[in-house]
Amino acid sequence: MEPLFYVMAIMGCGDGNVQCTEARIVPARYESMAQCRAALPTQLAQNTDVPYPMIGANCRTAGSQIAVSAKAKPQG
Repeated sequence: MEPLFYVMAIMGCGDGNVQCTEARIVPARYESMAQCRAALPTQLAQNTDVPYPMIGANCRTAGSQIAVSAKAKPQG
């Protein structure tokens, strides 16, 4: 099973920062949301070739996530 990590999506937006769509995913993986957010300014500066009037970025989780539930108490 793949571990949880964070990726950054570069978003292309219309004028006024509306109707944003995902233009690409940055190939880097981050171990925490904080690391991903810290890299936003650098990655935005390196991805200015996106053919939209405005660009933005969004960090999100990737990889496997496991739901954990409490064990049921035995009936007795």
